[in-house]
Amino acid sequence: MIKENTKVGIAVLILAIGLGLSMLFLAVFTEIAEEALEQEAWSFDSTIIGFFNSIGSDGLDILMIVITELGSVWFLSAFSIATILYLWTQHKDKWGILFFILAVGGGGLLTTLLKNLYERGRPSINPEIDAIGFSFPSGHSMGSLIFYGFIIYLVMRSRVNELVKGLAISLMAVLVVMIGLSRIYLGAHFPSDVLAGYFAGAIWLILSILALEWIQWQSRSQVRPVHEIRGFVAKVFRAVTKRLPAAKR
Repeated sequence: MIKENTKVGIAVLILAIGLGLSMLFLAVFTEIAEEALEQEAWSFDSTIIGFFNSIGSDGLDILMIVITELGSVWFLSAFSIATILYLWTQHKDKWGILFFILAVGGGGLLTTLLKNLYERGRPSINPEIDAIGFSFPSGHSMGSLIFYGFIIYLVMRSRVNELVKGLAISLMAVLVVMIGLSRIYLGAHFPSDVLAGYFAGAIWLILSILALEWIQWQSRSQVRPVHEIRGFVAKVFRAVTKRLPAAKR
């Protein structure tokens, strides 16, 4: 019983942290969106854009073009298919496949919806680096964070060597940051577009992973989430209310 209560308590804590982070990121995204629409973020954007303009070079141009392609629609689509095939052939992980598709595919739809909602123009138009259409939020930043973030989650759950895990997670985290920076350097997005893409992507990624963990808990464990969490919260509430009169005395 104690062991089950501990598991439920950890699940409640993880759920609370995940939802809390999602709400925090939503508040930050909303603030960035409001400032972008009112052009209050212009000084922030122009300062960073000015810095990238000052360090530009032919070699850095090529490097950034290569990096930005690692967050493009065609690249993420191709590797999404490869990920799905791997999850099916190696693990028969139907829930992992379903929520990976929902995370990546749903993130793409959400990006399109947000772009058409805010209708912010780009710093420059360049079809060669996929810089067409509306700018806010950055689709490369949002899509890469969701895709590579989900891969990081899968790596963390895997049984590979801890050193390999650490290296893979670090490389993908750096890659996500570099993809965002490449969009600013190449003039495809304002810095505030990239930040908004990260926060929006993080919200969708967290919710997708929480939903996957919930479904897997419900399907694999004898403990039923809703009933057990409700019982756990009730026990905590009763324990707190019993101590309140004693504290007042």
